[in-house]
Amino acid sequence: MKEKLFFYYTSDLHSHFENWPQIVGYFKRKKDQHNRKGENFWLMDNGDHVDRFHPIAEGLMGKGNVELLNQAGYHLANLGNNEGITLSSEDLYTLYDKANFEVICANLSYGEGDQPKWLKSHDILISNKGTKIGLIGLTAPFKTFYKQLGWQVESPYDALDELLNEVREQSDIVILLSHLGINDDEEIARRYEGIDVIVGGHTHHLFQNGEYTENSLLTAAGKHGTHLGEILLEWDTEQRKLMKKEAYAIPTENLRKDEKVTQDVQVMRERAIDLLQTPITKLTKPLYIGWFQETSLMSRLTIELQKWTNSDVAMLNAGILLDHLREGEVTYQDVHRICPHPMNPCKVELKGDELLEVIRVAHTRKLTEIRLKGFGFRGEVIGKMVFAGVEIETKESQDGEERVVRVTKNGIPIDQEKSYTLSTADTFTFGRLFPEIAYAPNKSYYMPELLRDLLSEALKTYE
Repeated sequence: MKEKLFFYYTSDLHSHFENWPQIVGYFKRKKDQHNRKGENFWLMDNGDHVDRFHPIAEGLMGKGNVELLNQAGYHLANLGNNEGITLSSEDLYTLYDKANFEVICANLSYGEGDQPKWLKSHDILISNKGTKIGLIGLTAPFKTFYKQLGWQVESPYDALDELLNEVREQSDIVILLSHLGINDDEEIARRYEGIDVIVGGHTHHLFQNGEYTENSLLTAAGKHGTHLGEILLEWDTEQRKLMKKEAYAIPTENLRKDEKVTQDVQVMRERAIDLLQTPITKLTKPLYIGWFQETSLMSRLTIELQKWTNSDVAMLNAGILLDHLREGEVTYQDVHRICPHPMNPCKVELKGDELLEVIRVAHTRKLTEIRLKGFGFRGEVIGKMVFAGVEIETKESQDGEERVVRVTKNGIPIDQEKSYTLSTADTFTFGRLFPEIAYAPNKSYYMPELLRDLLSEALKTYE
């Protein structure tokens, strides 16, 4: 006798609730179909459902996302890095206190004291016919960030070494919810036997029909809810064998929306915005932004970053400010609106020659016009790099490029052999935009403060 088992999932929604009503509508229709046929189905989220760029996630500190998952009837969720390292330690500790679903993440734990009551390493589901499905959750191991927040994250491979055999012994089928990225998913499939399906995320990759690595079926649904994931497993209850594995990424653009969910999201948005109405300052004139120029507000924010981190030099990109501020009262909602990025201040130590190279690259048109996506940045383009703590002399060359001619600090040329501290956004410690920053051995991250918290302080300097 064969038993069909259905799993539906979201991954890397990043609080893009414009796609949520059609996702939940699709799930509801599938639920009705399976209930009529007496079939088992489960709804899962693979992390980064929360993203503080959205007022709902910011105003309710992720708990609104959990409420939406409850309303949709989810059964399981894994943690992504946006749940894990963009909230304060306390907000993460209580994030899932009212979750009506299981939260599984095998490589994350609270550093001191009791563990959160909701946190489990794995879960065992049992179908109507007694088939046991073991699920393990793993999240990206941003050790430096978690340590600063008072949490511990271990290598996902160490976690699997410790747990996988136990789960395999208890289960007929094993599914891994992996918020690690495609490279780790493929490596895990090569290294470990007995993982039937790996639900992927974090790197926002998309597999329309699933892909095999060794004997594991890898599936992924991209980002922002443009697709949802669907998995069909067929288990032979007599032979005790998995006969079929299928996985699909379903486009959500043309799916029918659930109007009640649309209304629920709007009501929650209004509730969250109401909580963001904390006054910060009152402006006597508007403040304008420009992605390719150094404005007054951008300059003050960069100076505030230098002061906040007590660094020699500060550098920020003008593209982080997304809108102007009108004359009159400014609230935290306004600050969130113009600076929604979940980006933390960071300080690195560089030699003088490395600092000069960073400044040189920062003035190139190629860098300022990059349409950056990810790494915490939620804007459009990097924009002009704005500095505090140094004097930079430039000239325009015949090809229209801005060339750095001279860099001084308090009138003294930068010493190429001397060490300097540079503060910037943590975004630039990832990737390869500035290798000198990314590979700097000494980095200090400021958490849970976000750049918009510094922007609030900078705005208070206006009268």
